[in-house]
Amino acid sequence: MVRVGLAGYASAGRGIHAPLIRDAGLELAAVATSNPDRRAEVAEDFPDALVVDDLDALLAVEGLDVIVLATPSGSHLEHALKVVEAGIACVVDKPLAVNADDCLTVVDAAEQAEVPLTVFHNRRYDPSHTTLATVVADRLAGEPFRCELRWERWRPVPKDRWRENASAAEGGGILLDLHAHLIDSAVQLFGPILTVFATVESHTTPAEDDAFLVCRHESGVVSHLGATSVSGAAGPRVRLLGRDGAYVQNEFEGEPNVFPDIADADADHCGWLHRSTDREAVPTTPASQVDFYRAVGAALGAPDRQAAMPVDPRDAIHTLAVIDAARVSAEGERVVEVITPGLRPGHTHEES
Repeated sequence: MVRVGLAGYASAGRGIHAPLIRDAGLELAAVATSNPDRRAEVAEDFPDALVVDDLDALLAVEGLDVIVLATPSGSHLEHALKVVEAGIACVVDKPLAVNADDCLTVVDAAEQAEVPLTVFHNRRYDPSHTTLATVVADRLAGEPFRCELRWERWRPVPKDRWRENASAAEGGGILLDLHAHLIDSAVQLFGPILTVFATVESHTTPAEDDAFLVCRHESGVVSHLGATSVSGAAGPRVRLLGRDGAYVQNEFEGEPNVFPDIADADADHCGWLHRSTDREAVPTTPASQVDFYRAVGAALGAPDRQAAMPVDPRDAIHTLAVIDAARVSAEGERVVEVITPGLRPGHTHEES
């Protein structure tokens, strides 16, 4: 049984990581939180789990196989380096850090210490993503040339959390929160990103709550990545344009669908393949986020634990390099080249 230590038991720790860890058949052995209400929630949810006050105390718990960091994004650099120094395998909730240079610092430290490290890019395991990946791989819409990915919400009265209030340097804002997913998905589908043009705005919160990126991939595909908290009509979540048709989907995790004509046909289908007025439902490519933690558990018993991890942490460096470039682009109102630190000169991303 793989024994897991979880740092943080707020919305990410309790709402996402803990259930997936349990459902993957791993043991949630210890949780770090000093909040009395959350300590009570741990006792209710996982009565056999040890509860400690902070990460230092969690690292002192004997027999843990992996530490999961579900702490605020601004603390990931410090916390990940502590876990690496302790010699314990580490899962870091996205983003790995708040900028690409800090990501590289963590990845280099883990490699030098030979400590397994992975990043919780869980949206790779959504059926919406895996079905889109099938559409792209099988060329169901022909050769793709543009892909629009949206994560839009209607929150005219914002939530009062660190994500909405903290500065970018402290881990706040929609770029680090939602665009980390959108960029990772686009790169998985179409390869590394060469250039980005972005607009970034703050309408209702101190941190940015609205951002739009135009990304040109090495493959030639252009991806349009939009996330906002102030969209009264969200979607379509995906629109892929190819030479032979288009693929559209708009159902996502109970989010309101204001375009019912593009709702999924049924539970076994995800999105529609369009050729003007003709359309056909696309079968869902099954997936589950539980598979991420199943893969972590399997990797810890593999001959090469790092190679077997579900997400290469260097992917996270490129994601943050795109976000860094987007900030420069928005400030200067110009197209910016994406420079990924740690990429060897003269090599492509795939070769590094």
